[in-house]
Amino acid sequence: MSWLDRDADQIFGEGATAHESYSVLTVDVPAQRWHRAALTARDELGCTYFDWLSAVDEQDAGFLVCLHVAALGGTAGTAPRRLLLRTALPRDAAELPTLTDVYPGANWHERETHEMFGLRFAGHPSPGKLLLPESFEGHPLRKDFVLAARVAKAWPGAKEPGEPAHGGPRRRQMLPPGVPDPNEWGPLKGKLPAAPERPERPGRPGRPAASGEAPARRPRRTRSASEGSASRRRPPAPPGEGEPAERDSARGAVRSGDAPWLRPADGERPEGRDREEGED
Repeated sequence: MSWLDRDADQIFGEGATAHESYSVLTVDVPAQRWHRAALTARDELGCTYFDWLSAVDEQDAGFLVCLHVAALGGTAGTAPRRLLLRTALPRDAAELPTLTDVYPGANWHERETHEMFGLRFAGHPSPGKLLLPESFEGHPLRKDFVLAARVAKAWPGAKEPGEPAHGGPRRRQMLPPGVPDPNEWGPLKGKLPAAPERPERPGRPGRPAASGEAPARRPRRTRSASEGSASRRRPPAPPGEGEPAERDSARGAVRSGDAPWLRPADGERPEGRDREEGED
């Protein structure tokens, strides 16, 4: 379903396909019909509003160039009709005709796409750099581009100021994701010494050095946490001995002011009952 009154290949030519999603009509056309498809979008479909133009690096599949335009409508309350025009380019032939004669606003967008992805737009009136300095080399939004500054700059894991440069094991060099070894790529390629191998760790006292086999683990202790550590546990009492309360109870001791936890003596009334009788 789309707002086109005919099939996409009947409007944009042979090889064009269309599908609509999230209120955006996406039309894919061959690269040789790129300029003609933009004219069709403007003149036949009324997409006179230019929004943006950019590209996507699909790596092995090449580049996907995208043009987003819209038909704003002539009456109030009419929703705009949005069109995303796309075409695919191989990496070794990334060139398209400019659309500045169709949409003048594409001027800066094509310049940015050229310097960020390396795509060429034939016939562009001013194809110079837009955002990057003249001395900058490469196209930073290509997925095969590596920032040389990340390779040359020391990252965590390098020697800190004051640490000896030689005579000790070198710490593992940490690199940001996607950055190769600076000794294999970049301005320092082949100029850095190879990282020394880490010396073998000596064995711990009372244990042989590591021989490739993990030492046998000691059996786990089965004592529960409520029992406490072995150093804090009390030794078992000899037979016949125990806590004072237990010994007194065993000997038939009676409760007194100093030992209220024992049983009351024969004929002794509880304290609460004595207070009640005194109040009466």
